Amino acid sequence: MTTKKTKTKTQAPSAASGPSIKWVTRLVIVLLLAAIGRWLDAIKSRWYIFEPQFLHELAQDAIARASSPNDTAGMIQHILTNLTTTYPSTTIRLNVDSKEWVFNNAGGAMGAMYIIHASITEYLIIFGTPLGTEGHSGLHTADDYFNILVGEQWAFAPGSLEMERYTPGTVHFLPRGTAKQYKMHKGCFALEYARGWIPLMLPFGLADTFTSTLDIFTLYDTVRITGREMLRNLLIAKI
Repeated sequence: MTTKKTKTKTQAPSAASGPSIKWVTRLVIVLLLAAIGRWLDAIKSRWYIFEPQFLHELAQDAIARASSPNDTAGMIQHILTNLTTTYPSTTIRLNVDSKEWVFNNAGGAMGAMYIIHASITEYLIIFGTPLGTEGHSGLHTADDYFNILVGEQWAFAPGSLEMERYTPGTVHFLPRGTAKQYKMHKGCFALEYARGWIPLMLPFGLADTFTSTLDIFTLYDTVRITGREMLRNLLIAKI
């Protein structure tokens, strides 16, 4: 008596299952990254060191103590002296080389900046120009506080029929996610403080190099100084 051997056929997996698994995996990764980003955004304030009100009062004090209304160098020195006295180097790293200026072209405007501090969640710079400039503020992931030291700045938001005017001692606050046209008149300099996700602001600050100026030397200096200051702060756990 012979027994028949029956062969069991193994079904091949559906051809559509491969791409489906890939898309589900991608969706899970995107949702996970979004959740992590939202969580980090909710807790980012714990890494802030500077207070906008303190910086505003410091800018006003620098103006009051200056030898003249146009003594920009004296104001900057007063600000640096106060910052280095207030904040220990174990808490935050500051760039005290006030001669380290670089051009900055962004949103069609051109000026020069001196980076006092740069980290993942904060930056503090002196920005301005003796010639005057005008452009787009940019649409940023950080709140921006523009403390006028010398000169005058005008600004305009879509829908407004009158300009905003900022003079020495005043602060122009630009919440994240908003944009304006602005104009800095001849001889205008400001202490600018931003708090939020600073690396996401860098493309706006560097884009004009690739689309118009092609100034690779300024690009190199900007990346070098910003990267150096961010690394110096990361080494002391300042995010």
